[in-house]
Amino acid sequence: MANQWQHRIWIFAIVLVLMGTAMQAAHAQSFSVLHTFTGGADGANPYDLLTIDAAGNLYGTTFLKGAGYGTVFKLTHRGSNWLLTTLYEFKGAGAHDGAGPYHQGVIFGPDGTLYGTTASGGNGPACPNVFDQYSGCGTVFNLRPPAVTCKSALCPWTETVLYTFQRGSDGAVPYGNLVFDHAGNLYVTTYYGGGNCGGINNCGAVYKLTRSGGGWTKSVVYNFTGSDGANPGDGVSFDNAGNLYGTTLGGGAHGYGTVFKLTPSGSGWTESVLYSFQGGSDGYSPYAAVIFDQAGNLYGTTESGTAFELTPSDGSWTFTLLHSFVGVFEGGSHGRLVMDVAGNLYGTTQADDHDHGGTAFMLTPSDGSWIYTELHDFTGGSDGGDIENGLALGSNGHLYGTAAQGGSQGVGRTCQFGCGVVFEITP
Repeated sequence: MANQWQHRIWIFAIVLVLMGTAMQAAHAQSFSVLHTFTGGADGANPYDLLTIDAAGNLYGTTFLKGAGYGTVFKLTHRGSNWLLTTLYEFKGAGAHDGAGPYHQGVIFGPDGTLYGTTASGGNGPACPNVFDQYSGCGTVFNLRPPAVTCKSALCPWTETVLYTFQRGSDGAVPYGNLVFDHAGNLYVTTYYGGGNCGGINNCGAVYKLTRSGGGWTKSVVYNFTGSDGANPGDGVSFDNAGNLYGTTLGGGAHGYGTVFKLTPSGSGWTESVLYSFQGGSDGYSPYAAVIFDQAGNLYGTTESGTAFELTPSDGSWTFTLLHSFVGVFEGGSHGRLVMDVAGNLYGTTQADDHDHGGTAFMLTPSDGSWIYTELHDFTGGSDGGDIENGLALGSNGHLYGTAAQGGSQGVGRTCQFGCGVVFEITP
């Protein structure tokens, strides 16, 4: 009898340990809102991917408000709080400084200043723009801090428009990220313009901006024509050999989008389609750019709700489905993935079938497959909703992102569905 009781106690102790382990795993990550936008000078509706500097400060953009056409902001950690500073408010219209920075946000250039794009504005003509609020074909811009040390929080940076898109073969509506090469040249994609689709220049293109004297000169890297892809929703990425990789929302062999590669060839570039989506279990419409691991494999997501890997093999690429986001409602993933040093992937979905606010997730490699973990299910309330871009991974291992809606409706109910938030997840 004593042995039976000892056996039961031993089993009970194991159960308690397992329960404790499960509870620790369930609470292994924490979620916090760092800033709730008000629709005033701080802006409203951030659609962008955040950028983190060496000191851990966060930089991003809002699509609306400020002076009326969006903002660029900085979030600085002060003790247990975060202080938001508006670096620039776009004036739009007659100012020709751009309007509606969208999707990517800003990046640091080799000179330590900020570079970004606006999807609208500038001094170009009317464009086939999806944004009803604004007109113009979009800009590439640079932001520089004040020449003298600022002694207050209200010290706007100086903006310079590097290029204004003019539609046609010139391109229009830059959505995605910018990227620099080793020579300091800048690369940008446009959703519209570029190659000829159905008799109009609307397939999109990849462009290069080169410093020339005191300005920048634009040259075409590649114009999409449809069968090779159409309408890139994000920018391009370099590999170590100087090749460019990206995605298109449409076009390709089946019309459901592509992953492409651009290889320097003499004085130009040669495009090759690595994968054409079929619209089945592989998904369709890859919105975000792809990322690399150290072995040269590519990882990405589709708007329809899949995560995938492309592996190089004897001159071709093998497609592997990593995960299907079951129950995605009105939008899969618009944002690019990010990988930590252990090889885990982190990302977001725009919406879901629970609260429809979107999710933040982790994919962990395990014996040839991938384990899905939901890090946060956004409610569309104070925690935000409509996650239009991915997550930024800090050197501290924390994840940072933006929600385009949710939070507060702002002063005077400026934002019908909320002005958006900046959030932090501690895995």
